[in-house]
Amino acid sequence: MTYNDARAYLDTLPRWAVQGSAAYRPGLATMELLMDGLGRPHEAFPSVHIGGTNGKGSTASLLAAVASAGGRRVGLHTSPHLVDFAERMRLGGQPAPHAWIADAVARHRSLFDDVQPSFFEATVALAFLFFAEMEVDLAVVEVGLGGRLDATNVLTPEAALVTYVGLDHTDVLGATKAAIARAKAGIAKPGVPFLTAERDPAVRAVLQAEAEARGASFEAVRATVTVDVHPGHEGTTRLDVTTPVRRYADLAVGLPGMHQAWNAALALRAAERAFGGARLVEEAARQGITEVRKLAGIRGRCEIWSESPLTVLDVSHNADGLAAALAFVQAQRRARIALAPLVVLLGLMRDKDLDALVPLLRHAEATVLPVSLDSARARSASDLRSALASAGLALSPADAPTAPAAALAWLRRPTAPHAAVLAAGSHLVVADLLRAAGA
Repeated sequence: MTYNDARAYLDTLPRWAVQGSAAYRPGLATMELLMDGLGRPHEAFPSVHIGGTNGKGSTASLLAAVASAGGRRVGLHTSPHLVDFAERMRLGGQPAPHAWIADAVARHRSLFDDVQPSFFEATVALAFLFFAEMEVDLAVVEVGLGGRLDATNVLTPEAALVTYVGLDHTDVLGATKAAIARAKAGIAKPGVPFLTAERDPAVRAVLQAEAEARGASFEAVRATVTVDVHPGHEGTTRLDVTTPVRRYADLAVGLPGMHQAWNAALALRAAERAFGGARLVEEAARQGITEVRKLAGIRGRCEIWSESPLTVLDVSHNADGLAAALAFVQAQRRARIALAPLVVLLGLMRDKDLDALVPLLRHAEATVLPVSLDSARARSASDLRSALASAGLALSPADAPTAPAAALAWLRRPTAPHAAVLAAGSHLVVADLLRAAGA
């Protein structure tokens, strides 16, 4: 079996990116069958489990980078991938080898045929098998959806984290933040530290009650950690972080945007609780927070794709995420001598709350260029354009290209007005641009 054969086989399984909630398989029965058939690989390594509506991929990457900088052999599971499926399971920031994936699927295809997992369940199982066979010292595992019923929740980790709770996937997780918080806090385990950076006291109370009911020790890091933020140059955020263990002075966060401050603080505190304590070497923490892109392989988080003209790529796909990305871009625009107008190149899935995004785009005084995405779940560019026009937003000309890469090239043509661009709304927007550039 080749890598392409393995990918083609996995793509035959029910997949959220294609079918949406129809592909969602809540519960752990299938995962337990997979784990048994693979020899219980998830029990072969210590782990940290990270959920949340926004920030979980960034926090997972920051934590993995800190652990790698400290000399550990670190596996990192995130989803979805951007350009290459192998990004879902990384070792030291590098995607799993294609040859290993092809071999693993060939070895265990009969198990997959018997158990009939979803695409996500199969890929999580493969990630755990990869980490076990690579003999990692630690696996940092991002939740896929929710928490309690997510395929990753077969883990009993060294620490469980929930970054923040927002209104997303309400058709599956519930229509209120309280309901979503209860689902996400379902990753809490008896005797395992449970940490959160949640701001909202009411939501935090729900997380605490749920975690403590499951026997976890709860910590709200905004009560135990102080963060002083000093905006740096060229989008760099610098922090002084004081935890119950020590003070980390003048940390340079390698992921741009002020919203990464508490993600970094949560990652540091989780590192202390999970595997460091007083033994966490400050220089490793400092290096990991700064070199997170290199050490964890993360892309598409307020990533400055071009300085002149300013172009930023961000995977934000809900109101909280887009607000953070817009705040970053606006700060970058203000830092430049000529304040170019803002264009948001926007692609969106049908299950996302467009109404919640409209006020943010209006407040930013953005012109929107709607694009279509390569997914049956995505809104068409024409549908998105119609909805945005009805909301009274400024739109690019109707003859603008609707494929993300072509749309960006159109905005960058020599005769186009000078503009700052934010490409956002879905991982698929960023993926299309990275793939077109061969990045």
